[in-house]
Amino acid sequence: AARVVAERLPGPAVQEDEALLEHIRAHGNCGWHQVGTCRMGRDALSVVDPRLRVHGIGRLRVADGSVMPTITSGNTNAPCIMIGEKAADMIRQDALPRRDAS
Repeated sequence: AARVVAERLPGPAVQEDEALLEHIRAHGNCGWHQVGTCRMGRDALSVVDPRLRVHGIGRLRVADGSVMPTITSGNTNAPCIMIGEKAADMIRQDALPRRDAS
């Protein structure tokens, strides 16, 4: 069975919070899969409503991975495409008269 033999990174010399933060600044990266930065909901902490409209700003929507509550276990490309497709449907529905939206 696998076991931890020694700490590799940031290393045993890094013990203080400031040293750990410096290590993160120097060596951390995002992996280019940012999600969850625009919370969806109706509460005061949310950025967009369930139809992806930004609260308090007319005619602006967010339709990307930032509305995902958590990252997927795979690549974020397909979910982002689906969010965009759904956003296009909602924009169309909101723009057309109620009887013609379907």
